[in-house]
Order: sequence, then C-alpha cells, then structure tokens
Amino acid sequence: MDAPDGRQRNITVGRLHGAFGVRGEVKLESFTDPLRAIASYQPWILRDARGVERACEGVRVREGVKGLIASMPGIEDRDAADALRGVEVLVPRSALPPPAPGEYYWVDLEGLRVVNAEGVDFGLVSHLFSTGANDVLVASGERERMIPFVQPDFVRGVDFDAGVVTVDWDPDF
Repeated sequence: MDAPDGRQRNITVGRLHGAFGVRGEVKLESFTDPLRAIASYQPWILRDARGVERACEGVRVREGVKGLIASMPGIEDRDAADALRGVEVLVPRSALPPPAPGEYYWVDLEGLRVVNAEGVDFGLVSHLFSTGANDVLVASGERERMIPFVQPDFVRGVDFDAGVVTVDWDPDF
C-alpha cells in the first residue's frame, strides 16, 4: 500500500548496531519473522538519525552466535561499520509478501479511522506497539486512546475498502 499522498511507503524492518569484528561487518537487529527474512527484502534503504536516506543493495546476512551479522558493499573496516550504529533499515512496502487472511501489517492500519460499534469516532490509527502480552492500537482524535489489538474481543473488524477499524471500546475509557 502506498502512503495517502501516493508516495511509496517504506517499512522499518531492522536496525544496525555497530561493528562486528574488524572486516566491516555490522550487527543487525531484524524486526522480520523469521528474523533472517530481512536478507530477502532488498534493496535496503538506510536512514540515519538525521533522516538522511541512501539505498544499499547486495547486502549479505549470516547468523552469528548472538544474532544476525550483515556484510554491506562499501563497508570494509571497523570504523565504517561502527559509523552505521543506530541506522534504520527500511524496505519498500511492495517488497513484503502479502499478509495471510486475517493478518495485517501494522503500517497498513495506520491512518484508518477508528470507530466503535455505536459509531463513536475515536480518530485515526496513529501507530501500534507490542506490550509482550498483546499488541496495542493507538487511536488519535480529540484525545489518544490505547486499545488492545485483540480480535474479536476489542477489535471487531478491519475494512480497508471503507478505511475503518471497528472496535468494541467504551468512549469514556
């Protein structure tokens, strides 16, 4: 799905955590499931803390003892690898496989209108986050509401055509 303004939407799929060894390899935190799937979504878009982005293609990923290790073209020594500490790894939304029926990429829910069964408008999906116990949908309108993303208990339905997430949630809560 593209962003509302028609631009290609990029999805954060990982983060770089500095040098691994002396040959330019980088420690890689993957947000994909399975973790190693991050290697198949290329080219990567690397975004630094200032928001500057650059494309990176031909990345190789291997499993290390404590996580994933990436080898990137043009990164050939420890100093260059360490300079990538904190850089986010993004890929175009179109590079991801379609979700299974009844599943959603969080980014596809962002911007949808949130209403309860009585038609009370809670605003738009700002973002989602995980608590470990369950995921939480954050609706931002006249105030912010955090709604457990538990189907069908609290999230009754998602209608992408109508752009609406229907929830079972008390407007006073």
